[in-house]
Amino acid sequence: MSILLTLGAILILTGGICDLFGAIGLLKFPNFYVRLHAATVGTIGGAAVPLFGVTLLALGTDIPNKEAIAGASLITGMIILLVAPAGATALAYAAHKARIIEWKPKTDQLKEARK
Repeated sequence: MSILLTLGAILILTGGICDLFGAIGLLKFPNFYVRLHAATVGTIGGAAVPLFGVTLLALGTDIPNKEAIAGASLITGMIILLVAPAGATALAYAAHKARIIEWKPKTDQLKEARK
């Protein structure tokens, strides 16, 4: 078995574990902000990491159009890596600014941004 196939399979299994932990976090965590973190972990670890694994799997096999599959997986994984944290940050900032979520922090460093 090729090293690319082994690494690809490991990345895909790691992504499944991240999805599982993200789902458990969405169910068990106490508030919106911590749940948003769990959703982001599930998105990045559960979507981007397996796509990188698919890239390695495609390159390690002799299937037709393996370069196209690997390239599409790699580009999609990189887009997810860039967009998921930005989207989570935008959601957290909007919820904080609109005061939709009841939150009692010890310090509020965004207090002046709401004015």
